[in-house]
Amino acid sequence: MAKNLVIVESPAKAKTIKKFLGSNYEVIASNGHVRDLPKSQMGIDVDNNFEVKYITIRGKGELLATLRKAVKKADKVYLATDPDREGEAISWHLSKALKLEDKKYKRITFNEITKNAVKNSLKNARDIDMGLVDAQQARRVLDRLVGYEISPVLWAKIKRGLSAGRVQSVALKLICDREEEVNSFIPEEYWTLEAMIKAGDSKKSFAAKLLKTPKGKAEIHSRDEMNDILKSLKGVSLSVKDIKNTTRTKKSPLPFTTSTLQQEAAKKLNFATGKTMRIAQQLYEGVDIKGKGSVGLITYLRTDSTRISEEAHAAAIEYIANQYGEQYVGTEDKQSKKNQKIQDAHEAIRPTDITLSPVKIKEQLSRDQFRLYQLIYNRFLASRMENARYESENLKLEADGYEFGATSTKLVFEGFMAVYAIEDESDELKNLFKGIDKDTKVQLEDLVDKQHFTQPPAHYTEGSLVRKMEELGIGRPSTYAPTISTILARRYVVKENKNLYVTELGEAVNQIMEKAFPVIVDTEFTANMESLLDNIEDGSIDWKTVVSNFYPDLDAAVRAANEELEHVKIEDEVTDEPCEVCGRMLVVKYGPHGKFLACPGFPDCRFTKPHYEKIGVECPKCGKDVVLKKTKKGRKYYGCIDNPECDFMVWQRPSSVKCEKCGGVMLEKGNKLVCNNEECGFVCEKKESKE
Repeated sequence: MAKNLVIVESPAKAKTIKKFLGSNYEVIASNGHVRDLPKSQMGIDVDNNFEVKYITIRGKGELLATLRKAVKKADKVYLATDPDREGEAISWHLSKALKLEDKKYKRITFNEITKNAVKNSLKNARDIDMGLVDAQQARRVLDRLVGYEISPVLWAKIKRGLSAGRVQSVALKLICDREEEVNSFIPEEYWTLEAMIKAGDSKKSFAAKLLKTPKGKAEIHSRDEMNDILKSLKGVSLSVKDIKNTTRTKKSPLPFTTSTLQQEAAKKLNFATGKTMRIAQQLYEGVDIKGKGSVGLITYLRTDSTRISEEAHAAAIEYIANQYGEQYVGTEDKQSKKNQKIQDAHEAIRPTDITLSPVKIKEQLSRDQFRLYQLIYNRFLASRMENARYESENLKLEADGYEFGATSTKLVFEGFMAVYAIEDESDELKNLFKGIDKDTKVQLEDLVDKQHFTQPPAHYTEGSLVRKMEELGIGRPSTYAPTISTILARRYVVKENKNLYVTELGEAVNQIMEKAFPVIVDTEFTANMESLLDNIEDGSIDWKTVVSNFYPDLDAAVRAANEELEHVKIEDEVTDEPCEVCGRMLVVKYGPHGKFLACPGFPDCRFTKPHYEKIGVECPKCGKDVVLKKTKKGRKYYGCIDNPECDFMVWQRPSSVKCEKCGGVMLEKGNKLVCNNEECGFVCEKKESKE
């Protein structure tokens, strides 16, 4: 019988850890939090020193009973939840729910789920860190106070079902501010001029850009100004003024933090932040690898540190030297020094075993797992490699006070770019100007003028919003993805072609927040609150002091808002579907169970119908749209929109690609397409598609 009980959050993590521990250890998952604030009430006694009421989460009773039985049988209990504030709080709640005060119990943490890390954590078992717990409690209580105090104001002034949040409201404001910048932007005209040049005996011409005029820097704002310059340059002869050879380096990148991983996965893989974190969690907790069992492939995914352990660094250096050669081994110390807010509790995100290359384990990973693991693996490898080096030649030409310039760049050593290409490399790689010196004769073949207009700032994408939030110190690695998911789910923001656009509803909510609760949406205040949470964590301030200083101003603002704010009307989204009773165009409404379509003529016309998400695939039986549906218990499936007249239905997402063998429906299963006709059985790879 097992003498030691180890409690983790997830079954996948339990499975991975179990194989490292002997028969003396039983490993059970709590499936996340077991206690939380009640949903039906605030759960915080603001008149009694902010005492918090925690209750068992609905549905966790049976699991807790199982855990209590296991605790009784064990001599010692180890709480092995994630190594951050949230994980520490889960352990603390478990200790209370399981009444471990009279039991031998310890807290263990590990940054990676490997045999050595797990074994070492048992040797370094410790007590629960109440600084971390209190920091999490403070965040939870602050967020609950903001949500439960302000949300009713939004219900009263706009519509029910809305919410406000300490971090989500700031994120919404950032998007609204950017939208305002875009809408108020006035484009300015400017022109550029390029001279097409032939030098010496070369048959090829190259472009040189106008840099200076006799009046100074070349700034051309109109067609008239350009015509004057073209007139001045008519018939002039150019000569080589100067030619300089320079070398430059492109530094290898730092390994991933949570923020940079989300940004790069959005840019290179088109992943939403939530999807990135979900797949990274799978890679961290463990994936079944042939011959090895369940293996944790990456280190902990919630971190803002770029630090790497000495062991991991040494292993990477050895691997690079063997695979690429000694000249590829990096010589610089890779540490980020730009952000003083960095919490250095964890390493950067990296592979746990550098010898497990993505190609080696590709068959054991889903398509998305492979792509994200490859990104993390290559970025870490690149961070330990030498910088890329370029040779540049800068050529300057002149004629009657006009100066043109051209640059030729050549990559002379690829360094880290052997494994991690930088897509935003701005310099076009060209051949060097061969044989050109100050005495070389140059010929002006043509002048090419182009009109341009300045562009407005780009709308935020999920990646660029995360970057901005990190830059401002808003939120922490664990909050970026859920914050963005919330404002999308609340329909304050919509996503189109990666860009985030604020909706009318989002604008109305933001206007109320800015008018009635300016402190809540103030970026400096929110960043300062994050610093206070850090101070709670290190024990320099009591968490209830932070809450008690915050609450009176919030309470006063809520009272004022209820009295002073006017009601805001949000127009419903009109569809192109007519009401089947009266012919009016149906509108999208939001109920407790999500979207539905309703007649705008209510209460005269009470017609409603379900609102289904079309997936862009035609029904193979009748040719109408296939839509995503849910069973009464919430399980997703795909069926014909014309049900019950058409009975087409499948559990997996159907593809628009037809079966090459029988012409039937192909279903998406991981990175494969499988024919729905079991008698056919045709299988093929799913082709790359934009997500």
